[in-house]
Amino acid sequence: MNKRGKLIIIGGAVDKGSFTETELDKNATNNLNFFETGILKRIINESKHGENSRIEIITTASVVSKEIGPEYVKAFEYLNAKNVGVLYIERREQAADEEIVERLRNADVVMFTGGDQLRLTSILGGTRFHDLLLDKYHNEDFIYAGTSAGAAAASINMIYQGSSSEALLKGEVKITSGLGLIDGVIIDTHFVQRGRIGRLFQAVVGNPKVLGIGLGEDTGLLITNNTQMEAIGSGLVILVDGREIKDTNLTQVELGQPISISHLVTHVMSKFDTFDLESHKMTIHNSQYV
Repeated sequence: MNKRGKLIIIGGAVDKGSFTETELDKNATNNLNFFETGILKRIINESKHGENSRIEIITTASVVSKEIGPEYVKAFEYLNAKNVGVLYIERREQAADEEIVERLRNADVVMFTGGDQLRLTSILGGTRFHDLLLDKYHNEDFIYAGTSAGAAAASINMIYQGSSSEALLKGEVKITSGLGLIDGVIIDTHFVQRGRIGRLFQAVVGNPKVLGIGLGEDTGLLITNNTQMEAIGSGLVILVDGREIKDTNLTQVELGQPISISHLVTHVMSKFDTFDLESHKMTIHNSQYV
């Protein structure tokens, strides 16, 4: 079934309020780095009404939402977006509130901020808000955009915890259900900067049908019809394809022991490169062989 909505997932810059992070900046307003300026502009351009689209910023993943929300409003308004608001949903019962649901119903774009993706899914999962979000994504000219936690939560399978340094030790990576907008992928963020390649390796070796997506900072993917992916932003996207894995010791070693993997395929995407999720074919925009 065709999906009318578009998905824009971004690698993030500064996490706020995540229990998985060891250092949290106390002053989000001063430190929030709008690395996404180019990506935010792309969100506006891809939206139904351009600069006149209704954009709702959703700060549920963050515990400092009152600081982060207005900063995103300022960033979008700087790019001439004229109709931007913030939805503060901090408890599950708020996700059934008629006023909040109606604002989602009238939105052309939702932008999920960073923070803790488990907080995001535990508050919104299975609510009226979540049901309407999925319906709009499937059936309307609608954009789900998410950075950091908002990106990680977009898929059916979601990484929510795992040390970067110990990620290839069995059991160190924790996976649960995300918001379910896209199947067949699993997404990790702050990927290059925080050395999270091992987290994605372990996620993929446990279910090689799932394509691992590692998003660098100032980097994102525009996904249309849940099949066509285009790299946007200035950094790198790492794809981990486990379908050709030949061998692993995953089921033979004890928890906490290193995992071996033979013949794991990786791709590296940069701006304007594309990847087809049905054929698993990557096209390099500026190939030296064209």
